[in-house]
Amino acid sequence: MDLQFLGGADEVGRSALLVDGRLLLDYGMAADSPPRYPVDPPGGLDPEAVVVSHGHLDHAGAVPALLSGDARPPVHWTPPTRDLTRVLARDTLKLHGSTPQCPFTELDVQRLGEVSVTHGYREPFTACGGPDAGGYEVTFSDAGHIPGSAHVLVDDGETRLLYTGDFHTADQRLVAGTTARPDADVVVCESTYAADHHEDRTRVEERFVETVRTTLWEGGTVVVPAFAIGRTQEIMLVCAAHDLPCYVDGMGQRVTRLFCQSPDFLRDGDALRGAKSGARYVDGRDGQRRRIAAENTVIITTSGMLSGGPAMTYVPEVAGNPVNTVALTGYQVAGTPGRELLDTGSAEIDGRMTPVSAGVDLFNFSAHADRDGLEAFLDSYRDSEVITNHGDEPAAFAADLRGDGFDARSVDLGETVSL
Repeated sequence: MDLQFLGGADEVGRSALLVDGRLLLDYGMAADSPPRYPVDPPGGLDPEAVVVSHGHLDHAGAVPALLSGDARPPVHWTPPTRDLTRVLARDTLKLHGSTPQCPFTELDVQRLGEVSVTHGYREPFTACGGPDAGGYEVTFSDAGHIPGSAHVLVDDGETRLLYTGDFHTADQRLVAGTTARPDADVVVCESTYAADHHEDRTRVEERFVETVRTTLWEGGTVVVPAFAIGRTQEIMLVCAAHDLPCYVDGMGQRVTRLFCQSPDFLRDGDALRGAKSGARYVDGRDGQRRRIAAENTVIITTSGMLSGGPAMTYVPEVAGNPVNTVALTGYQVAGTPGRELLDTGSAEIDGRMTPVSAGVDLFNFSAHADRDGLEAFLDSYRDSEVITNHGDEPAAFAADLRGDGFDARSVDLGETVSL
């Protein structure tokens, strides 16, 4: 089995792993300016089948581009991943569709319906003909990252490859942490937070609720920039569990509706439906957002790093009052307005530098395993070969694993590994 890393090797973003030149695992994009896409192998990319681990931009964002020519490879995924990929694709078209920065069209997005094949967890299926025909048996396991996220086990009859995708070992309100440990000869493991130790999830929620309640008691407004997929719904569930009033704005509204249609992929479908019923949705008409920004309430809105979306309206509206709070809910990448706000107390929003007198706090509701979670997961694979990827320092993580007795290595972009 040959593995070629077309993206996400020594970086976070644009994940793409080609197996034997035939089976493509993920095909994402990096939301830089301009966006970056996976590299092509020599001779071009023409997979016989595609498997997508989950519906985040960096793993699924470029999938429609695979259908821009004459090829129509089947695309295997869970139902939530299928639905999220379409949402992301249309958002990408909205942002970049009229420029060379987008490698697909609306027609390509529509073609996804022709090639889509959905599967549940622990339901083996064949790709490229199955092992008896020189192909593969593939099995999804719940990865505990977002609804529909999957570990991908690929078996060619000789080698069992586990592609972890993104995963979390701890429970969130939206999804339970992964408990799946399928037998594997080789594990390609994400390492996003390999250098970090997360604060206890219960304590993060306690701090968040305490900050929100204090701000509301003092008459202020809490703006919660949140990623549309996963984080918005997690904060909605936290607000519902603690009787905190909230509005929801941006793409997260649409994603919440999609998740409610797939309750089997949620930790508690009734809880999310209840949170959805208790929240108030914003449509943005006639200055509605500015009126809401003056209310004594919580506003959950995209984008999570203040790089666009309705947050561009809300943050400037609350910025001048020290009683208000901007509650960031996840890692802020260097160079983003969210990171700038944390580091300097100001941020460039819609082209203007905005000083923020409101309180600014970071609550890391991460959906990824940290160093302890990664090590706990990999402890089941001490007899397997481990390849670290999808991180800022996968080589350092691999070196630490080797020091702990693992057969571990990292890879470079474009590199091919023969197993």
